[in-house]
Amino acid sequence: MAKYYSFNSPIGELTIYFTDKAIIGLSFKEEGDKLKYIERYYGTPIEVDGKDYDYHHEIIKYLNGELKEFTLPFSFKGTEFQEKVWKELLNIPYGETRTYKEMAEKVGCPKGPRAVGNALNKNPIAIIVPCHRVVGSNGKLVGFAGGLPLKERLLGLEKENNVK
Repeated sequence: MAKYYSFNSPIGELTIYFTDKAIIGLSFKEEGDKLKYIERYYGTPIEVDGKDYDYHHEIIKYLNGELKEFTLPFSFKGTEFQEKVWKELLNIPYGETRTYKEMAEKVGCPKGPRAVGNALNKNPIAIIVPCHRVVGSNGKLVGFAGGLPLKERLLGLEKENNVK
């Protein structure tokens, strides 16, 4: 059974969806599509009290620059292509970016940067599955469910905390 709760974070209110085994969704306040995804694959989620769960603690630590790698269990469902793209996102190191074109090549679809963009747009687990690390071929920030200012902020946070 799917559950969810919302919590305040350094970037505003976030909602986390999960089962007894894993996180299945993380969304920004204005993101309405996430609920449709959750219902399609996991049924209608029930709201729970966030005080009884600690999934949000790692996310807050990441957003405060105190965590570079998540240990939270997560799971996603989508088309074969979407899952391939989402798995490839997990290979982008903290503080680095890839272009849509590079991502398309990595998933064996070199003429498919736009298809990659569509898959990223459907990423159910924002931040943890780091679609914010994908940029346009000229390095420009394009497309992000949380908005481009937030994408810029997340990339800036990672760059700042990735100094060795």
